[in-house]
Amino acid sequence: MSRILAIDYGQKRTGIAVTDTLQMIANGLATIETKELEKFILDYVAKEDVSIIVVGKPTQMNGENSENMKRIEPFFNRLKKLFPDKEITYYDERFTSVLAHQAMLQSGIGKKARQDKALVDKISATIILEDYLQSKNK
Repeated sequence: MSRILAIDYGQKRTGIAVTDTLQMIANGLATIETKELEKFILDYVAKEDVSIIVVGKPTQMNGENSENMKRIEPFFNRLKKLFPDKEITYYDERFTSVLAHQAMLQSGIGKKARQDKALVDKISATIILEDYLQSKNK
């Protein structure tokens, strides 16, 4: 099988997570500067078999798109053009940053490490991917 890649798109940094080849386990892959994101994905997909790219969709509590969506939508459309043979999909990313902080607290990570926004972004991407996998298995 192939991998599923998840993206927690941010204005400055972007968290990326990926599944194993059996699409069962989500792992944090990297946090990179958003301006390097397309190159990173092109390089990764050239090396690894990826069939689905999941992009976190920032949604407000009332269900409307958040302000960040105006940056994500053009990126999403570019992905569709770059990878016409792959499934590119959105997945609701509400609460992922909160859940990432909770996961870090529960894991015993020190205060200084919890302030590392890059780590939060990578964990958020992993949570998006885990939720996506659970939704597929229902």
